[in-house]
Amino acid sequence: MARISKRRIWGWVMGAMIVAVLAAAEHPLYRAALVGAGYTAEILCSGLFVSHRKEQDVVAQELSGPGYELLALFFHTVDLDKKRVTASIPGFAFQTAIFRDGLGCTLLNGRAEDELTAETAGLFADRPPANSDALWPEGERVDLSALDRGVNKAALDKAVDATFAEPHPLHPRRTRALVVVHHGRIVAERYAPGFDAATPLAGWSMSKSALNALVGLRVKDGKLAVTDKALLAEWRSSGDKRADISLDDLLRMSSGLVFDENYDDPLADVTQMLFAEPNQATFAASKDLAHPPGIHWHYSSGTSEIISRVLRDSFASQSEYLRFPRERLFGPLGMTSAVLAPDASGTFTASSFLYASARDFARLGLLFLQDGVWQRRPLLPDGWVVYSRGPSRSLVDGSYGAHIWLRLRRSPSLGVPPMPENAYYFLGHDEQIVAVVPSRDLVIVRLGLTREGGDWDHARDLAPIVQAFPTWDR
Repeated sequence: MARISKRRIWGWVMGAMIVAVLAAAEHPLYRAALVGAGYTAEILCSGLFVSHRKEQDVVAQELSGPGYELLALFFHTVDLDKKRVTASIPGFAFQTAIFRDGLGCTLLNGRAEDELTAETAGLFADRPPANSDALWPEGERVDLSALDRGVNKAALDKAVDATFAEPHPLHPRRTRALVVVHHGRIVAERYAPGFDAATPLAGWSMSKSALNALVGLRVKDGKLAVTDKALLAEWRSSGDKRADISLDDLLRMSSGLVFDENYDDPLADVTQMLFAEPNQATFAASKDLAHPPGIHWHYSSGTSEIISRVLRDSFASQSEYLRFPRERLFGPLGMTSAVLAPDASGTFTASSFLYASARDFARLGLLFLQDGVWQRRPLLPDGWVVYSRGPSRSLVDGSYGAHIWLRLRRSPSLGVPPMPENAYYFLGHDEQIVAVVPSRDLVIVRLGLTREGGDWDHARDLAPIVQAFPTWDR
């Protein structure tokens, strides 16, 4: 049955005032309202039906707080039976997100709910249950007592405690999950109240590194090459300079396309694309060139959506594409919690909407640490991880590879981050991180909800964990 959330009555009054002001669907205030409603519906739908959290917790944590005050204007309804969330300013700017098994939550954005539901009927076979008896990563059993000699357990325990501490209550860290993998086994793990080892959480831009792996699999299949150009049909008309953009340019954020990646602005390209556009890749691909391809680095989630579309176009059918992440990446790695959500057009929102447990994000990091090999079998193409870690030539400081970060930002009062030179990272909004540290044979996953101003610093707070482990030579 449907339940209506309780909000302050002034929200109705403000909603009526806004409706009276706006006359056209493309009015900036209307577009901003679509983003607010879309964010509310998408995040609440995912929190309820992907992460299996309580509605009041998602509302209190993700949909409120400093910087999110205007979300109080948006009312929402939840249909638990149909697994659907609708949000709007009362009577205005409606957005609905629906949950589909194996694909997470998708904003309708003008598509018919029945049509989207029918597209995925019978798409996935039942997912096999996780093996609770085998040791992780083959299964889900963890033995935290099995530390190798040379590991400073007291220092490790202290560092783990510190990741969950809140020394500055006005600047909360809100760490939700921490997993430390050494020599291929989980050796430290902790969760905040309300979360556990099975809870899928938003990876945000860590999704981009999963997209890297999916592209690698299609390269291995011979269906894509990083040198490919003229990638989209709309770029192939005579004289269109976007035809010169290569897949390598896109992976290295060097397409030259205009894209405003400002999450604080509801009218910015990134927020409009994620929460108000039915076809995210088409929206991003329509942008003009500001620079010739390959010479200017600019971080852009729109770039990742274009790659997701290129990936989609490499398949003969939509069903093959939608099954691909589970069949070729998540399934072989045992990432049973992972879901990658598509937009209303059916293209994966591979820039942002991968949900997985901390253990499953650790499996993805371990795949990269093991040079693309899983259970002694090559999964990614030979040399793919080396290629991915190659610095983008268009970025002077060499901090970015192919949808993978090669360095952390400079930390206040720390100078250069105190992490090993060969470490690399999957990074996401609200301070999500998978740190891969080959020189210590480590993978560290930290998931949380650290908003702007929160007291979390990847380099400062993860370095003590890294330093508890000895240097390792293969």
